[in-house]
Parts: sequence; structure tokens; C-alpha cells
Amino acid sequence: MRIELFGQPQPLQTTDGQTILVVDDEEVIRDLCGKALADFRVLEADNGRTALDLLDRESVDLVLVDVMMPVMNGLDLLMQIKERDPDQLVIVMTGYADKEIILRALKADADDFIQKPLNLLQLKSTIEKALEKRQLRQELLQLKRLDRLKAEFLGLISHKLRTPTTVLSLFIQNLASGAVSTDTPEFPAAVAAIREEADYLAHLIQDLLTYSDVILQEQKPKLAPADLREIALTALAEKRPAAAEKGISLISTLQGAWPRLSLDRRRIAFAIGALLDNAIKFTPAGGQVILSGEAGKDGLQLVVRDTGIGIAAEELPRVFDKFYQIDPTQAGQVRGFGLGLFYARQFVQDHGGAITLESVPGAGTTVTITLPRRSPA
Repeated sequence: MRIELFGQPQPLQTTDGQTILVVDDEEVIRDLCGKALADFRVLEADNGRTALDLLDRESVDLVLVDVMMPVMNGLDLLMQIKERDPDQLVIVMTGYADKEIILRALKADADDFIQKPLNLLQLKSTIEKALEKRQLRQELLQLKRLDRLKAEFLGLISHKLRTPTTVLSLFIQNLASGAVSTDTPEFPAAVAAIREEADYLAHLIQDLLTYSDVILQEQKPKLAPADLREIALTALAEKRPAAAEKGISLISTLQGAWPRLSLDRRRIAFAIGALLDNAIKFTPAGGQVILSGEAGKDGLQLVVRDTGIGIAAEELPRVFDKFYQIDPTQAGQVRGFGLGLFYARQFVQDHGGAITLESVPGAGTTVTITLPRRSPA
């Protein structure tokens, strides 16, 4: 399907598939390219300036550009495109076999060349080959990124598992050696400490299962109609035992019927659960964690507010960083992996939403999730 966009932009039609921008001052060339590339969504521009304007507004997979054009020639356009986005695919069309032109295009990182007059089969084949190469590059970069993440995560796991396993091992050794027995005054406190470490170990293992399944595999969100209010209330119910153990009240003021959104239920539940976990972790006994929200005209909001210790101003910019953990006691023994808020924000952003955090030391923290009524498909 073709979409003409040159001179004054025309309304876009929605199409599937990848987008090609054809930049040539000759209408007949643009028409030929549009026919040859019927399987793609095709945008057109009759000069370099118009092409740059289009690239500011549109997501384009590949730019097909002629060298000789008025207003801005193809080589200058190529250089400006690569300055903006070095990964943008650009194929240069030229009717000249001038070595100087070819060298300039190579220096500007042109991805390929097509000789005029155009061979339409060669044109389509060259574009498909360039798109396949980019896909392979992206997959390789993704694999390298995942390898780095897994290496970092494994290092963090070994560090986090060391404390509970050491405590359990020492207790067992003391029992085996007779240094601790059931009739000593220290036994109840030791058992309580062991139970705490065992519970923490179970929590870490559950987190590992979640992260390995949902995060490390980098699956795309699985969207389906869902009730955000119901997801939030379910997450709140799951956190009640942990809150009760700390003597913290969990309160919900969510009311009324909310519109259904296209959501990845598991990932949104993870995001809400991560916010509740953080609120419970940093709220002392006798405090409160309040879940509120509203369904507005433009979007839905969920708010998690606690009466906890708050976050220092200098730490606020880093709270969503990967592996970053707030350590109010400076003991270096913060529980968890430091990934909850990082992925909470990423999952919300994957739905076209936003997450914000406000905090005052000693007065608690408020985190707000905002989701548009129309989440991206």
C-alpha cells in the first residue's frame, strides 16, 4: 500500500508491515518505487528537507534516497539522517558511477547502493536484504545485552544468597556440634532467626523464578482486555500476610467500575506488586500503605502511598535504576535484588504509561502509575 507524503503532508492510512521512505524529486521514480514496494508501507518526499520533516514525525524502517535533488542533495540528506540516528537504514540511488560520490556515501555510512535506471526486482531484493541484515544486527545486540544482564544478575544472586545460606549453615553446624541445644536460652531466638532467613530465601527463589520467566527471556507483552482495578486489588490481597507480619495496615480506597484496558496482566500485576513490596519494606510497624486511584477521562491512575521513612532527595533520581537499592542503615545488607522498581517502570512504559515517585524523608512516599485509556496494541 502506498502513502504519498511530499510537499504538504497528507493524512496517513494505517497499514501493517515495514515502512519505506522514498526521496526523489522525480515523481515517476517515486511511482515506480511505490509499485515495486507494494508489500511495504511507502512514504514519499520530493526533497531532503521534506524527508527530514517526515522522519521527525514518522517511524521509518528504511530510507531510499536519490543523490541529485534540489533543495538538499541525497548525500547531505544521508549525512544528516546518520547524525540523527546512526542505525537508520539508508540506500542511495544514483545514476552516476562517479567514484567521488560513492566514496562520500560510504564515508557517510550508506547501507547500500542502487544504480539508475532502476531494476525493480533488484530494488526490492536490495531493500529486503538490508532489512534482514538490520534484523540480524538487532538480534545480535539483544543477545549481547541479555548476556550482560544475565552475568550481572548471576553475580547479584551469588551475593544475595550468601547471607541466608551462611546463617542456615552455621545453625546446623552448631546443632550438630552440640553448641546449641533445645534447652538453652538462646534456642528460641536462634530458631526465629533461622525462620526469618528461610522465609527470605524462599522469597528470593520466588523472585528468581519471576525474573527468569518474565524478564530474562525478554518476551513481548501479551495484551488482552483486563480490569486494572481488579488486578490492583488482587495484588493488594497477596501482600496482606507480609504487611500483617510487620504490623502494617493495607488500605484500599478503589471504588466503582473501571473501563477495561488492553494489558499484559502479569506484567502490570508485577509492577503494582513491586510498588507495594517497596512500601511495606520501608514502612515501620504501625504504619499504613494506601492504594487509591481513579478512572479519568484521558487515563487511569493508581497511587501507592505509604507512611514510611521516605527517600532522601539525592537518592530520588536513582530509585528506578537497575540493581539500585536504598540502604537507610548503611549496613550493606538490603534485601531483594534491586530490580522491582526498574522493571515496574519499564512494564508501565511498555503500555504507553508513566510512573512517578514523590517522597519526603520521614513523611512517606507516593508512587503514581498512569495508563492511557488506549494502551498500545
